[in-house]
Amino acid sequence: MRPGRFGDGRRRRVGLLGGSFNPAHQGHLHVARRAAAALRLDEVWLMVSPGNPLKPTRGMAPLAERLASARAIARGRRIIATDIERALGTRYTADTLRLLRRRFPRARFVLVVGADNLVQLPRWRRWREIARGTALAVLPRPGWTRRALAGRAASVLRRHRRAPGAMRIESFACHAPWCLVPAREHAASATAIRAARAGGTPGQRRGP
Repeated sequence: MRPGRFGDGRRRRVGLLGGSFNPAHQGHLHVARRAAAALRLDEVWLMVSPGNPLKPTRGMAPLAERLASARAIARGRRIIATDIERALGTRYTADTLRLLRRRFPRARFVLVVGADNLVQLPRWRRWREIARGTALAVLPRPGWTRRALAGRAASVLRRHRRAPGAMRIESFACHAPWCLVPAREHAASATAIRAARAGGTPGQRRGP
């Protein structure tokens, strides 16, 4: 199953879980399922990035291979693997969100990220614009969760934090809310998987 075509007018609550998926693994599926359950999402899209501006290209598998790995873990009609950013011609999340709202005018999007990405959020292009206009669901990750909640993004956005059950996705006044989704930390790591396949050890740690 794929996201609808341009002008798709269905009302739905959609979680956007973007990443390199190099490769996709059970940790991604865990995050998608927990976000869907906590926020009552109709769908979660695994958005496989053509090229993450914050990640090196060395060791990055071709898009088709990464998309295939995401499709292999997607489940039924609620979790959908897609290369929609390739179709949109976008590399930055702010641009992707703008075009998705144009393409799906009645959908309400939630950006689903791991705690490591909340730490990195201030490095994203137009990150405050993203946080202001799109609800954010943060999932715990080993070694990152405490640092994320004590970090710059969490500090700047502190007064907009809500409990998952109180997230107003359909409408909000001046600023989108964000929440920490209660979930166990899943230890799966794409870095560790690649290292295991290569017969070595991870070249970088999962967290600080």
